[in-house]
Amino acid sequence: MTPPGKRFEDVNLATRTHRLLLITALSLLAMSQTVAGPLPSADALEAIAPRANRAAITLALSAVYCAQAHGQGTTATRLTLIDYSLSSLTPRLWVFDLTKQRLLFEEHVAHGQGSGDNFANAFSNNEGSHQTSLGLFLTRGTYHGANGYSLRLDGLDPGLNDRAMDRAIVIHGAPYVDPISAKARGRLGRSWGCPALRTSVAADVIDTIKNGNFVFSYYPDKALVASAQLAKCANAQRLAQNAGGPARETRAAP
Repeated sequence: MTPPGKRFEDVNLATRTHRLLLITALSLLAMSQTVAGPLPSADALEAIAPRANRAAITLALSAVYCAQAHGQGTTATRLTLIDYSLSSLTPRLWVFDLTKQRLLFEEHVAHGQGSGDNFANAFSNNEGSHQTSLGLFLTRGTYHGANGYSLRLDGLDPGLNDRAMDRAIVIHGAPYVDPISAKARGRLGRSWGCPALRTSVAADVIDTIKNGNFVFSYYPDKALVASAQLAKCANAQRLAQNAGGPARETRAAP
């Protein structure tokens, strides 16, 4: 059992990290208004997805800007945001239409069985870890495999998620993503690292975001700034040093 004082410290650390990442992302996003094409503001996306974390939205938009400024995903019109700091019992995946500034989906999503129970707290880029990977991805093509209709994800962040294709980290539907049974179990069913969705919505989500759109997996961890797409932006390394919270090690669990 975790001592009450330790839980209080963990909450405070997470709150500080969220706040500092938000400040960092706002600084980077401000640069996007003069360097890249216009993106929706964090205010606009928060207004249509009020249950989404402001820091997660802003960091995701900053990562998209950085990627597009370096020639990646320049034709993308959709952004999928996954906030792995939230309980698996709550919707924590949002799909935004960046052009029309509309919320297209708000869904439950599974994390890897190696990443934790109800809350994810460990992440990896390694084969065999069965852990979720963080950072920015581009969607690629679809295929029919062992998990049915699936969407390939191409990780754009070296050291964080660039082994996603080799690990077969894909978006797919799964019967264990069942919010009703999850309430009795105390957590959603878990994948081997894939962001799995409810079977009833998976195909629609996949068809909406396939072929060159962005997916951003968030957790309040300064490694997202120090090692991700954001590190390509001017001043990102300096800002990352002030982005509080320990950098989470991205290696497979033993």
